[in-house]
Amino acid sequence: MTALTTAESAFALLTCEPAPLVFDARPVPGLPDVLLPLTELRVLLRCERFDSDTTDELWRQLAQHARELGPVWVVGAIGVALPALTHLAAKISRGRAARHADDVDSEVLAGFLQALRTADLAAPRLWLRLCWAAWRAGASVVRADEGEELPADPSCGSRLPRMPYGHPDLLLGRAAAAGLITGEAAELISATRFGDALIEQLAVERGVTAAALRMRRRRAERVVAAAVVRGDLSGGVRVPVPARS
Repeated sequence: MTALTTAESAFALLTCEPAPLVFDARPVPGLPDVLLPLTELRVLLRCERFDSDTTDELWRQLAQHARELGPVWVVGAIGVALPALTHLAAKISRGRAARHADDVDSEVLAGFLQALRTADLAAPRLWLRLCWAAWRAGASVVRADEGEELPADPSCGSRLPRMPYGHPDLLLGRAAAAGLITGEAAELISATRFGDALIEQLAVERGVTAAALRMRRRRAERVVAAAVVRGDLSGGVRVPVPARS
């Protein structure tokens, strides 16, 4: 069993009859005005789409329960997040050595748990920040694997950089981990380019104009694009880019 499947087993014990752990959804705008068993809450989150205010308040409540009410709610919060965490871990591990899958699962869970305990609950995009913490932790296993050993038959000459592997979020995670862009810039690109967040909404949440936020995103995207050309985000050998005349 991996760390994630073990967490699923623990969650099942907490949510089985006759006394499943329940979440009071009534204080969360946008959720049903009832007490929800955590299994039902998890299904609801998978089947319905909620706006960022509802999602933030939900995870603010779950994180507070985990911090204040003890291990039962830590397991409960992790259980609600498990479908997303399992999906993240599978994306990171896809195409990689099977021996690292357990490590990826462990790091994804550890990264999420650390963020659940320490993230700023007042700041916006809480769920996105929790997921990014899990992603970065899991991706660190992949980065370590890439540096473990040389290829069996390395080329002696220069070559074009290898196409970066995987989902664009992995590129953003590598760029942030390498210090090329900030974690906030990576989240901005991911949320607006590959998610469903509107840049105007994020601008309001951050107290800046949409034009200023678009400029920040454009600068970060140029940095990432240049790093892709150089091969910095794929593990490839750097190839000098001719200067423009």
